[in-house]
Amino acid sequence: MNCVTQNKAPHKSNKKRLFISLMGGSFAVVALAFLIMWKVAYPGLWEINEYLPLCFGLVLGVVAGLLALGNFSMLAGVLGWPVPKCFSRQTYALMNMLFYVAVGAGKLLGIDRRRIEGSFVAVSNQIVKHRHLKVPPDRLLVVTPHCLQLADCPHKITRDPHNCKRCGRCDIGALVTMAEEMGFHFFVVTGGTLARQTVMKIRPQAVVAIACERDLASGIQDVYPIPSVGVLNLRPNGPCYNTHVDLKEFRQAIEEIIRRK
Repeated sequence: MNCVTQNKAPHKSNKKRLFISLMGGSFAVVALAFLIMWKVAYPGLWEINEYLPLCFGLVLGVVAGLLALGNFSMLAGVLGWPVPKCFSRQTYALMNMLFYVAVGAGKLLGIDRRRIEGSFVAVSNQIVKHRHLKVPPDRLLVVTPHCLQLADCPHKITRDPHNCKRCGRCDIGALVTMAEEMGFHFFVVTGGTLARQTVMKIRPQAVVAIACERDLASGIQDVYPIPSVGVLNLRPNGPCYNTHVDLKEFRQAIEEIIRRK
């Protein structure tokens, strides 16, 4: 896994701004491309039928309008503006679909993919937060990567995290204890395949995942339409080796989702 070492994270608002800017810029390019397409096709379409240019223009206009509405809904979701419920799910779907557009635009501009993935996760988290999602503890699934466990630990926890002896040398023990206290499902996974299998088995109403930028971005898309929140892991020893998580940040993410009885 090509995770990068995380030292000090950029300010959260700056992280969100990158993905939103790429989306806005991509929309402007697409709208300009549609206009050029229409102008180039106009003479030929007119020769076939005088109404064809109008019909073609309407089709392009509707597509551009939907993209504009999606971009606006995404921005509104991030800022916490009221968005009609009928747009909430569409906004989340569009954001996931346009992720690769943002990656492509970033590649052309020389922006590191990890930065875009981190920004995507921050935007997704903010949209989920403003949906004021509340689920029962037993309908919340938490998945973490196996690299949170010490590399020299002899106890296998990928199938049953309760095999952890809670020695305190890594964060797994604290997460198991938190799961017992709060009542959510907790699993340690070795990769995307096992994570997807776990989601299929538990069928949660929401997911909270701890991972690097790449795995969080792909995981959010994999579990869609299930809403998911990503918490970036800490990598003081480099990628995928004896990583950690900010337990305070993690608990806050859980408490914002769990419905108290």
